[in-house]
Amino acid sequence: MTTIIIHCNALNFEQCKILERSLGKLQKHHKHYRAFPEQAPSNEKLNELRKQTELDINILPEAFQGDRVQLMISDMDSTLIAIECIDEIADFIQVKPQVSAITEAAMRGELNFEESLTQRVALLKGLEYDALQRVYDERLTLNPGADEWIKGLQKQQIKFALVSGGFTFFTDRLQQRLKIDFTRANVLAEENDKLAGSVVGGIIGAQAKADFLHELCEQLSIDPSQTVAVGDGANDLLMMKEAGLSVAYHAKPAVQAEADCALNYRGLDAILDFID
Repeated sequence: MTTIIIHCNALNFEQCKILERSLGKLQKHHKHYRAFPEQAPSNEKLNELRKQTELDINILPEAFQGDRVQLMISDMDSTLIAIECIDEIADFIQVKPQVSAITEAAMRGELNFEESLTQRVALLKGLEYDALQRVYDERLTLNPGADEWIKGLQKQQIKFALVSGGFTFFTDRLQQRLKIDFTRANVLAEENDKLAGSVVGGIIGAQAKADFLHELCEQLSIDPSQTVAVGDGANDLLMMKEAGLSVAYHAKPAVQAEADCALNYRGLDAILDFID
């Protein structure tokens, strides 16, 4: 039997009518609805339903067992938080358009991430290091539902990991603020209180993100099938493919095409529906 999740706490009459016509009887399940049609609708039909109702609707993979999940691992920039940190840092040295263009191309999968990061960080050389604090204080905001998502995981004693092609300056502060269990990101090199235009050590790119997932599975003595990976860009795909469930959050088309599930209307707290 197919399990379909409708990520909405309260449906109106019109939405119910549209959904029940295609999916059969709906069942309220805590903060969302579920349907159990005998035959799964096609991707085309699902997309049509999403547009008609303006709701996130996902088919839960048959092999996925939400009650066995022990770890969620998430990207940071444009996933947990609403900005791309490197683009905002670049604004302080008047190179944001150049850096943003490279970021967008890398997230779409048109550029090698490691090479693109090297290019972008080089453009930041000479910027005062305290500009990073200004980005954190003045520009960094959590995406909708982030607090509720992480608190919901903590309530269920599910570990949360933040892995980023961005920088430890931001992951460290978010870890302390949100009580995140594990983080990994790039370390910006500095000289005389200014950015040196490089990173220290290896770059956290697509493979490093996937490796981090497996490293944590070993540490926690769990199987990758007991994990959920969340991301929005091409450099998240390797990590997402290794997880028991992959969720594309307001993601690039290439990521949505390969992920198990996608959220385009709701906030991050809707991810709890998959394990509820």
